[in-house]
Amino acid sequence: MPHPSPLSSFIAGARDTLPMLIGAAPFGMIFGTLVATAQMNAWQGQMMSLSVFAGSSQFIAVGLIASHTGMLVIWLATFIVNLRHMLYAATLMPHVRHLSQRWRWLLGFLLTDETFAVMDRYYRSHPHAQYGHWYFLGSGLAMYGNWQCWTLIGLLFGAIFPQLQTLGLDFAMVATFIAIVVPQLVRLPHIAAAATAGGVAYLLQDLPYKLGLLAAITLGVAVGLLLSHLRTSDKTTKINTERT
Repeated sequence: MPHPSPLSSFIAGARDTLPMLIGAAPFGMIFGTLVATAQMNAWQGQMMSLSVFAGSSQFIAVGLIASHTGMLVIWLATFIVNLRHMLYAATLMPHVRHLSQRWRWLLGFLLTDETFAVMDRYYRSHPHAQYGHWYFLGSGLAMYGNWQCWTLIGLLFGAIFPQLQTLGLDFAMVATFIAIVVPQLVRLPHIAAAATAGGVAYLLQDLPYKLGLLAAITLGVAVGLLLSHLRTSDKTTKINTERT
């Protein structure tokens, strides 16, 4: 049953995100160690985690910075990678539409792959939870604090163990993403988006500057949003027909 107060909802959101925190820990540490390879200062790496808070985009940005890529390409690449958040937002919007703009901006900033997985599961079980946004806040802030801590640890240890990223710790994040994606594959838009993105990424894997990945994300999100829109339109038409 839904939690009876904002505080209990907040604590429950942080608690239920714990498995995701564990999976993201090596990812954040590896990002911290990679900052030095991009000839960035430690404070710049930490500032990126504080202000961007998007692991995939941060990894791509650091890699492009290390290869001396132009700023326009970096901005475009990170923008496309984060397009998947449009799908997340479209899924969660019915549950946060009633909130003030300040709340929506805050929760939007804290929305990550992991938090989306937690919130999607929560809202399926509690679609009308009074304090669902507090649960959302607890999950998002837990992920945010976790990411900052492991980024800092990676920055500190990266100077001592410069080859830390070669230990295979990134597999933990792969496993985490599998755990996030598979439970979502119960709706046609999500299945179609995953199949499209996976197929395009495989076919275009040899393109430079990770262009194949960017194309896969763009097409996957486009297919998912199109099907979501069509399903919503069909439901609206059906409801209107029944009323008349």
